[in-house]
Amino acid sequence: MERRFRLVLSCPDRVGIVSMVSNFISSHGGSIADANQHSDPTSGYFFMRVEIKAETLPFSLDALREAFAPIANSFAMEWEIQDSNRPKRVVLMASRESHCLADLLYRYHSDELFCEIPCVISNHDKLRSMVEWHGIPYFHVPVDPQNKQAHFDQVEQLILQHDADLVVLARYMQILPAGMCEHFPHRIINIHHSFLPSFAGARPYHQAHERGVKLIGATCHYVTEDLDAGPIIDQDVTRISHRDHPEEMVRLGRDVEKQVLARGLRWHLEDRVLVHGNKTIVFA
Repeated sequence: MERRFRLVLSCPDRVGIVSMVSNFISSHGGSIADANQHSDPTSGYFFMRVEIKAETLPFSLDALREAFAPIANSFAMEWEIQDSNRPKRVVLMASRESHCLADLLYRYHSDELFCEIPCVISNHDKLRSMVEWHGIPYFHVPVDPQNKQAHFDQVEQLILQHDADLVVLARYMQILPAGMCEHFPHRIINIHHSFLPSFAGARPYHQAHERGVKLIGATCHYVTEDLDAGPIIDQDVTRISHRDHPEEMVRLGRDVEKQVLARGLRWHLEDRVLVHGNKTIVFA
């Protein structure tokens, strides 16, 4: 895979941002392989993602960041530059249901997801054999209903111990405490088996069945301390009818969940998601 440096930025919109960024790259002989931008008239903010062929620049990654910093400061940018050859470290978490976890492991095993998976954490031991078949360590951390914080303390320690860049809740059926959400801002991705903001919380397919909806869906979002209310990365739906009972809706919904979670994870891994407030700009 061709090595690229990915520059992503956001800042108050004003004249000259694109010109300044492009001139900086071209003045050092850099070749732009891909570029996307968006100006939001509602917030007055500008968003940009640029991929630069690393071999065309005379900089190391750290030197590139240092050289770009004065421009970023002059435009009050929130920004980062990542190396496409550095795989992000992703800790997966699940409970009993296997469909999302199995799908991500398959995509990882098939090199569809460019990342490292240092471990899988679960509050049940049911999925161990599947995970260990892939050669990935599996940590069973039970939950004591009388003292859930002990579970979360151990989980957080494992995440830090494995130097995770990202945590993916692949149908992990526990509500994370606020402190943990704050510790990893925009670094925890969840798949919710509903088309949020409709039917948040537990048993959304049963809620949808009682409401008589004709579409069910899934939502991939970043986790915040507000349940099922974090910035949305991706969503999709599938059509149902009055003939579909809740169990059939669950079956249909699982296929949507897998697709949505895989897309959201891939976009995050490729630095395509910019968060602004409680919304995202996704350069898919």
